[in-house]
Amino acid sequence: MPASIRLVEPADNEFLAGLEGKAKQPSLFFRAMANRPEVLQSFVPLYSSIMGRGPVDRRTKELVYLTCAFANHCAYCSASHTAGGRKAGVSEEEMAALRAGQDEAFSAPERAAIGYARELTRTANANESRAALRQHFDDAQVVEITLVAALANFTNRFNNGLQVLPE
Repeated sequence: MPASIRLVEPADNEFLAGLEGKAKQPSLFFRAMANRPEVLQSFVPLYSSIMGRGPVDRRTKELVYLTCAFANHCAYCSASHTAGGRKAGVSEEEMAALRAGQDEAFSAPERAAIGYARELTRTANANESRAALRQHFDDAQVVEITLVAALANFTNRFNNGLQVLPE
């Protein structure tokens, strides 16, 4: 099913054209967001600052993002971050375990981050999992993990709401 809104063509948006010129394939997410070009221009650096280098390792960030995407049944983010997860060292078995909510094979810090992301996604709060997260991560890391989960939930809702699906 195509997106429920018009997808902007790169020829109609210079910023989008620049993004796609750097990418291996078109981004339907960016093409949908380009209906609000000023938001797209602000979103890209925000995404990069959250998902780029920071106090939390890439693997943990991808585990958090995938946890949210799987919980929200976001096909677009699940597909996109499955590739990112593989690059960060998340195995196919680990992704299947995340989908099934089976976290036993992950390290204690990873389980804490996964549980926190899952609870935050389900309840928009994390009263049950926050203490476990704090046992393994400092303030900057907790903030970054929270930002990754919030970003994932934002993109999940954007894609699901507009029916933006992977190709």
